[in-house]
Amino acid sequence: MTGTTTLRNLLITSISAMALAACGGGADNVASPGIGAFPPTTPTTPTTPTTPTTPGTGTAAADCPTGFTNVGVILNGTLRNCQLPSKIVGNVVVPARAGTIYSISGRTDVGDDRGADPNAPVAGAQQGVLTVEPGVRIFGSAGLDYINVQRGSQIFAEGTSTQPIIFTSRQNIEGTTGPDSIGQWGGLVISGRAPIASCPAGTTPPNVNCVATFEGGVALYGGNSPNDNSGRLRYVQVRYAGFEIQPNRELNGITFNGVGAGTTLEYVQVHNGSDDGIEFFGGTANMKYVVVTGADDDSVDTDEGWRGGIQYLIVRQRPNGGDRVFEQSSVGVQASLNSQPKFANYTVIGSTRTGAGDVQLLNTGTGGRFVNGIHVSTNPSTACLDVDTPSTVAAAPRWDSVVFSCAISFRNDSDVDGAATAALFNAGTNNNASFTSSLVNGFVNGPNEAARTAADPKAVYAYFDTTNYIGAVRDANDTWWQGWTCGLASGSSC
Repeated sequence: MTGTTTLRNLLITSISAMALAACGGGADNVASPGIGAFPPTTPTTPTTPTTPTTPGTGTAAADCPTGFTNVGVILNGTLRNCQLPSKIVGNVVVPARAGTIYSISGRTDVGDDRGADPNAPVAGAQQGVLTVEPGVRIFGSAGLDYINVQRGSQIFAEGTSTQPIIFTSRQNIEGTTGPDSIGQWGGLVISGRAPIASCPAGTTPPNVNCVATFEGGVALYGGNSPNDNSGRLRYVQVRYAGFEIQPNRELNGITFNGVGAGTTLEYVQVHNGSDDGIEFFGGTANMKYVVVTGADDDSVDTDEGWRGGIQYLIVRQRPNGGDRVFEQSSVGVQASLNSQPKFANYTVIGSTRTGAGDVQLLNTGTGGRFVNGIHVSTNPSTACLDVDTPSTVAAAPRWDSVVFSCAISFRNDSDVDGAATAALFNAGTNNNASFTSSLVNGFVNGPNEAARTAADPKAVYAYFDTTNYIGAVRDANDTWWQGWTCGLASGSSC
């Protein structure tokens, strides 16, 4: 989203106004069935899956499960290609079966938009619950192929450490992707009813009337239900996704639009997204055990009053792509709902690409807390931290037990100069802006990291765990990232 904050602000304001007008007078007609109207939030326990056949070997299944379209075979006839319906209503389960792979064609909607108010459902709007079993692979073939989970619906994609669920591209399934492949299908979009900061004129968030359309320009999101539940993602990979639908309006690897804290998001990897790896537009969603590799723009982008947190985060940008690791903005009504991102136990490695942005940028009134973090970049022109706009300084973001290992510690520009940025950073405790990294394998703590004093993340944010180390991976015995990720372990590729 580099360079587009002002344009996006105008777009969101105008699009939100048009969307609300089209709904016939605002949020009185933009309503949702409420969390309690779902089928049970714990879905029926999936059947024990059959281990999927290794791509390129074995025999394709003879048919597809009921409700899926048989569109032939791929990969030399070894996999039956079963296409998901373009609109999912009720409870649809994607079962793991030998000789079977699944695909989407175009936008795949999970339910209708049921609106912002959980106590006033939109008449006639249907809800959908998409359940994906461990080991399933689902692919798209083009940029406009994406899964769109609407407000009032849910996705339960729960893999295991040995059988992650993989959302990817057809090229990846066919073995033709390389280290710089990006943007081969659309990705995941999840929209919820948690508060956002983009509001009609005269409305102060959090408010059920604060509703916007996501960058793909289709679904509405937002409301005033901070604990809204959009389902669960666990042990999931999203590979080679992202697509620019219109200038400055993009799909990301995963887009979280007004997603609430009732949603479970753990053990999630996004690899080689063509825009941002993960982007939050408002909401209160939290995540743990997150890996973002190879994003072509920003790895983690936050905006519109996002007030959730991420703990245990590994980011590694690829040499030939990527801009910033963090771009943290606060478009919308900053005075009452500015973005306050919270990150703990993170290790982030910036891009070596010529022209790449700084490791972390905060602007437009963003506050937040950053605890037990490691910023690393070997790019000679990249700074570890850039703070822009006086409103950001006033929001007083804070770093504690964070270390910088970059050629430039603080970006010195005409907006907020390096001295003012350093003063913000130095207001925290146990920080070091001139740290020498000793990371092993690029992200596992070495002796220099082990010697640092850690802060207690739980004292900052109740969702976080208490830890006694900085960074995402304590030492070689800390293996939370192993087995379910790709491209991190030696010899592993995506």
